Amino acid sequence: MEVYLDNAATTKAAKEVVDMVSKVMLEDYGNPSSKHIKGVTAENYIKETASIIAKSLKCQEKEIVFTSGGTESNNMAIIGAAMANKRKGNHVIVSGIEHSSVKEPFLYLEDNGFRVTFLPVDSDGVISLDALKEALDDETILVSVMMVNNEIGTIEPIGEIGDIVKKYNQDIIFHVDAIQAYGKLRIIPKRLGIDLLTVSGHKIHGPKGTGFIYIREKTKLKPIILGGGQQKGMRSGTENVPGIAGLGKAVELIYNSAFEEKTEAMYELRRWFISCLKEIEGVKINGREDEQAAPHVVSVSFDGIRAEVLLHALEDKGIYVSSGSACSSNRPGLSSTLVAIGLDKNLLDSTLRFSFSYKTTKEELEYTVGVLKELLPVLRKYRNY
Repeated sequence: MEVYLDNAATTKAAKEVVDMVSKVMLEDYGNPSSKHIKGVTAENYIKETASIIAKSLKCQEKEIVFTSGGTESNNMAIIGAAMANKRKGNHVIVSGIEHSSVKEPFLYLEDNGFRVTFLPVDSDGVISLDALKEALDDETILVSVMMVNNEIGTIEPIGEIGDIVKKYNQDIIFHVDAIQAYGKLRIIPKRLGIDLLTVSGHKIHGPKGTGFIYIREKTKLKPIILGGGQQKGMRSGTENVPGIAGLGKAVELIYNSAFEEKTEAMYELRRWFISCLKEIEGVKINGREDEQAAPHVVSVSFDGIRAEVLLHALEDKGIYVSSGSACSSNRPGLSSTLVAIGLDKNLLDSTLRFSFSYKTTKEELEYTVGVLKELLPVLRKYRNY
């Protein structure tokens, strides 16, 4: 049996998405900036996808800008917001457990004269609201907190954070990385005080190389890609029409078809999987076990076994998981998220991430639990040799 449990890294594109991308590439391949019918047809795909996404977020179509994915969206949001508003202040705030595509832009800002505050988190990965309140000052122009942590699945109290930020100063821009949240949770940015929201297409069964940024109307953002002035100058370059059309189809499939039922099904699988894992000796679940965590991520530490060894042992059995964030898995070093939550140092290199999609089945998880029960005693035995 093949069991893919690395959906937080990437998802398999839905067949309908593949069909859409193929159709646009082979039939409706015009440049959306062209004035002839081929160009108009291509432009209509962009407009239709913007409409689909806007409905899912209850926002305006003009507030959606398409990008190449989460990393570009996060860079655009963070660097673009800071540069556009630097006359108002030079202080920016970010949580201490962000994805590298958020952390690195903040370090870039720090190198360029901005003052950066990193907020601490508790043992579940939830940021300290008191620390946020203390950090805000008259120079603060940007706050960035992810909605769902990509490694342990913790859902941050985004509504409370947005309320704190906006009550302190309405002009402070609030950015939320929703790359692991979009498609799993209902998100209405305006209700949460969110000014910038970033999303990646390949996390929701869409094409790789696609994504978008929600930019709340009147939010000042300096473009970081310049050229032909496409997308009202916010992101120049000929739009990836096949990818955008495929992204629209992916959003439509998730949000327009039994969304709540699919989410609850993942939560049920998560609860069952965790209960089975807790029966195994030397296993620790990281982060929240209840619905204050996302429905698709389970972080598990296995005492006495190196993550890479167990990962490949599972791979030999047809089970695919991750030892952390896929974007940084090829870099040496320990997980900053696991360090931040205070995980025992002996477990830092013994942690795997299991991540589901709405297509994951209980049969697949039953097989995974059975394989773990078979492998763990053997691997622990051989560590002593």
